[in-house]
Parts: sequence; structure tokens; C-alpha cells
Amino acid sequence: MMNKWLLRLFPFFAWFPINGGILRGDVIAGITGALVLVPKAMAYAQLSGLPVYYGLYVALVPAILGALWGSSRQLSTGPVAIVSLMTAAAITPFAVPFTEEFIGLALVLAFLVGLIQLGLGVLKLGTIVNFVSHPVILGFMNAAAIIIALSQLDMLLGIPKGRSDSFLMDIWEMFRYLPQTHLPTLAMSVFALALMLGLKKIKPLAKLSVLIAVLVTIGASALLEYEHKTKIELDQIVDPATRELVTRYAETDQRLKDLLAEVTSQSTYLRELQKVEEERSAAYLQHHIVLARVDIAALEIENKERLRQIRQLEFVRGQVPEDQPAPVYLADSVLEGVTVGERRWHIKKVEQGQVQLIGGGDVVGKIPAGLPAFRIPPLSLDMVVQLFTAALIIALVAFMESISMAKALAAKTKQRLDPNQELIGQGLANIGGSFFQSYPACGSFTGSAINLQAGAQTGFAMVFNGLFVAIVLLFLTPFLYHLPKATLAVIILLAVTSLITPQALKHTWQASRADGFVALATFVLTLVAAPHLDKGILIGAALAILLYLYRTMKPRVAILGRCPDGTLRDIKVNPGLITSEHVIALRFDGALYFANVAHFEDAVLEAVADHKQARYLLVVGNGINRLDASGEEVVHHLVERLRASGVEVVFSGLKKQVLDVMRATGLFDLIGDRNIFPTENKALAAIYERLGPEAADDMMCPPLPARA
Repeated sequence: MMNKWLLRLFPFFAWFPINGGILRGDVIAGITGALVLVPKAMAYAQLSGLPVYYGLYVALVPAILGALWGSSRQLSTGPVAIVSLMTAAAITPFAVPFTEEFIGLALVLAFLVGLIQLGLGVLKLGTIVNFVSHPVILGFMNAAAIIIALSQLDMLLGIPKGRSDSFLMDIWEMFRYLPQTHLPTLAMSVFALALMLGLKKIKPLAKLSVLIAVLVTIGASALLEYEHKTKIELDQIVDPATRELVTRYAETDQRLKDLLAEVTSQSTYLRELQKVEEERSAAYLQHHIVLARVDIAALEIENKERLRQIRQLEFVRGQVPEDQPAPVYLADSVLEGVTVGERRWHIKKVEQGQVQLIGGGDVVGKIPAGLPAFRIPPLSLDMVVQLFTAALIIALVAFMESISMAKALAAKTKQRLDPNQELIGQGLANIGGSFFQSYPACGSFTGSAINLQAGAQTGFAMVFNGLFVAIVLLFLTPFLYHLPKATLAVIILLAVTSLITPQALKHTWQASRADGFVALATFVLTLVAAPHLDKGILIGAALAILLYLYRTMKPRVAILGRCPDGTLRDIKVNPGLITSEHVIALRFDGALYFANVAHFEDAVLEAVADHKQARYLLVVGNGINRLDASGEEVVHHLVERLRASGVEVVFSGLKKQVLDVMRATGLFDLIGDRNIFPTENKALAAIYERLGPEAADDMMCPPLPARA
């Protein structure tokens, strides 16, 4: 017993003893996986709205914890595209990406996701994911993949992209900036894409194609001086109208930040007032908060229009070194006689009275060296309330992605998989990661496949993987400075192409029109609702459940006739079968419960009304797998009502769970033991024996007499 509990608390003890061969294979698998993971981790962090090195943080602590406490020995836990996108979508309405506030919310989100997963695992509720059906996940994954791909266009082309409550509108607006496409960025994107696709065709280099492309583009970026950026003060902008526009934008942006901080603080104080029932003060404060939010909405609209104008501006700098202050002119209105550089500059960011200009490609830049510091997630009731729904959706989607990959691995390795233990492992990975600056993680398809192919036999492969990432963070970050963000965008683009599966959507439609409709509806709703991805999957899941309930409300009811081979079949499907004027044989294909008992009752009464000479109704109950209180009551009344009108109700093929309900409620005694049979043939034989000579020539009678 102690051994069992020890393995439950520390499942990685089951890996021991480990021989040298297994350990060597795990080391090789860990290093191989890490070589591929490092650039992808940074790319996914870019997708999540966090600095790129946060992807490496997710590949460290969560990867090790997920391996040690999970059930699968090959599952790779870390950053993935879908969860990274959902993280950005969940937090963007409450904070600006790449800010400290955004990072704090990401840590809280990871903690909540982990807490939900751990709770489900401890309570052995892993089956809850079944409420999100495969068609819903299919539609969501395809829509999310398209959103991910479109979200990288600004990085691929070097043009600005807005962030609002409508992702599709942001993309549509971004197309207005296509004439501003930065040609060196586009060239770097095409080069990185061609390089990765070309290397994938060379078998010995296929696995390392991403790493090689990263190294080559870093070298090209450094040699060609791909990056150009500088900062200027507002008064260095020569054109008065432009300077006024940028100044007003900066002032309004600061006012927005102050108002948001004020609303957050006042909301906390409001809850304290409500606890002590200070109704008058609470009402006044609530009114003030509402007015502040109205002001915030108005200021956001103002600044959105200013930002649109700012993004269209092109500047040139006075001919001085880039690291020295210089006047900045609008490209199309340079004063006569003024010498300016040829490079065109755009405003990338306005912050704290400074304007950041960019005149080249965007690179990763300086990555802080060292391991992620311990940091308690800034939990507050406001944050928990705001993020809980998104955290629940991410927890379920992340677990479904993890468990589907784990099951695929287990099928190949013949390993026994425990879904609840996997939930515990993923939960601990996210909780532990949240204290070391990680956003939500989950099982990775790519990393897990590499683990398996490289010969990983225990979770130590992911431990070594994490240790290699730690080495990168400690010693190799300076070499990543010149990594073009366009290369990371190409990595993301190639990673999500496998998630776009039109054939799978077509197959679902062919299998079931209802499921195909659910998948299509989820796909469309997710696209339209973006960046609020949780709305798409929630509505899709609700729609799937409603359609399931609708289908079960009207299950198939078949009037049966006898085939020449002696079997009973539906006369609508097989017209011309032998029926009887004395006996109605009816089959009900579904559970008898509150939602469909009225349908069952109507079908029975209609059948009796259509066969006025019938003296027996045979209910073939092989398809009835459940009987609830509503169903029992309706059957009870039907038996009494039909018996009073001269029609005896006989049942055949009832399952144990249905008979148990009948016995517990007295319905079995009402029907009578003589009217309940194991098969329809025995039931018909008994009925015709009771009918006697008057039905001797009835061809509905079974071909063989019933045997005791």
C-alpha cells in the first residue's frame, strides 16, 4: 500500500532502476529536442504577446515538472502555438502586450490554468473534456491556425498591426499599410522560408532545419546590419502638426494608463465597502468607476484614430550619426537645402515622452541572461474573475492537446496511460511555472514526436531538455540578439500549417451533417469572435450539446414486420414485410428520459390508433439503455391506459439497468412477469399462444416455437 501511495505522489520513481543505455538515449533525445525547441519557444512567446525569452522560461520549469509528475514518458511539455495565441487573446482586453501588467496577468493565467488542471486530476474528473466534442475542437483548431498565420503578417512584411476587439478588422486595416511593406523584412521572411523548406527535403538535416535556419539568419542579420532603430525626443520632430499629433497621442496614452490604474484601485476598494455594507459610499464610488470607464472608452477611440495617422507617417533624419540627436523631417516635406539620410523611418512606439523610430528589420534584441527569478503571481480577486473563464477554456484545450498526443505515443510504446495523472502533471507544470515567470504550457506535438524518434524512454529526456534550455539562458543569450523576428514568424507559420485540415472538416460533414454543422459554426464563430477565442469554443460546445439533446428528443421509433429469414425489421425501410392485425411490434432506439418520453408516448398511441384490431403491443426494448423517473411514469400510465382499452403491453430485450428501475418502482409488477421476455421471438411465441386459433394463420408468428 505504501509503495502504491509513494508512486502516486512521486510517479517518476517508476522509471527506476535506469541503466546506462536508457539514460544515454534520454540525454540524446533531450538535447535533440532542445535544439529544435529553443527557436520555436521564442517564436511562440512572440505570438503570446510576451518578450521572446519568456518562451524559454516556459520550456524550462514546466517542461521538467510536467515530465516528472505526468503519466506519459515521452510527452514534451512546453509552449505551443494554440495556447500561446489563447494567452494573448485572454489578456489583451485588459493590458497592452509586452508591458509589465501584461506579464503579471500571464503569470496569473498560468497559475489558474494549473490550479484547474490539478483540481480535475485530483478529483479524477479527466472525462470532463469529453463535453468539448471532436467537431468543436476541429473547428476551433482550424480557425485558430488561420488566426495565428494572419497574426504574423506584420512580422513577415514589416508593417504595423493594430490590436482591438475585432481581429478581422485589425487584419483588414493592416492591408491598408501594404504599400509600406519593408522590403528587407520581406526578403528575410522569404529567405528563411525557402531555407527551412529546402532543408526539410534533405533527410539528414530535416530535424534540425529550424535551428540551421535560425543560425543562418542570425549571421545574415548581423553581417547586413538588418536592424536599425533609434529614439528621439518629441521636440526633435520638425513639422509642428506632426509633433502636436504625436504629443497628443503620448499624453492621451498616459492618461489612459492612469485612468485604468485608478479604476483597478477603486474596484478593489468598492469590494471592501460592499463587504461592510457602506451602501451610500459604494454607490458613489460605483458611479465614479462607471464614468471613468466611459472616459476610457472615449479616449481609446481618440487615440486609435491618432495611431492610425501616426502609422502612415514616414520620416527622414538629419545627416548625423544615428546615436546622436538629430532633427526628424516628414519624408515628403524636407526643407530646401537640408541634408538628410536616405533611410526611411517609421514610429514604432511612443512611450514616456520618447519616440522609438525603426528604419530596418525587427530583431529579438537583448535577452536577459540568467534563469527566471522566483516571482509570486500578482493574484487579486479582480484578476481571477476577469481571467477565470479564459483559464478554464485554456485548461481544457491544453489538456485535450496533451492527452491526444500522449495517447498516440502510448499506442506506439505500449505504455499504460493515466489521464488523471497527466492532468496532475500538467497542472503542477503550470502552477510551478507561474512562480518562475511562465505563461500557460501544454503537451507539444512536435517536441513529443522528436522525443519518441530520438529514443526517449523516460521523462528524464525532458529533464535534460530543460537543463539545455537553462544553459542557453545562462550563456548563449548574447548570440540571439540579431535573430530576426521575421524568422520567428516563419517558424510559427510552418508550425500551424499542419493544424489547417479541410479534409478532416469534410470527413466530419460526411459522417454527420449535425457534427459538420457544429464544426463549421465553431470555425466561423472563432474567426468572428477573435481575439476572444473562448467565445468561439464555448458557443461551439454549447451548440454541440444542444444538438445532441435535440437528437435524443426524437429518437427513431420503428414499426416492425417479419422478414422471410425470421428477423424483425422496420417496415418503412423494408416495405412489404409481413405484419399482423393482432400484434403491433414497435422498437424504440434510445434512452427513455424526460426529454423524449412525450415522443415515445405519441408514437405508441399513434401506432395503436392505426391498428384498431390489435390486442397486443410488443415493445422491443433492446435499444433502451436508460429509464429515468419521467420515463417510468409515462410507461406506467401507458400500460394502465392501454390495458383499460383492451391492449396488453409486452416488453422484450430490456437491459438490467432498465429492469432494476422497473422493480424499484413497482412498474415490473404492474406489467407482470408474464409480459417481459428476453427476446422478441419468445415474446411473440407467447403472444400467439395466448391468441390461440384465431391467429393460427398469422404469418407474423415466429417460425419456431419458443423453448423453455
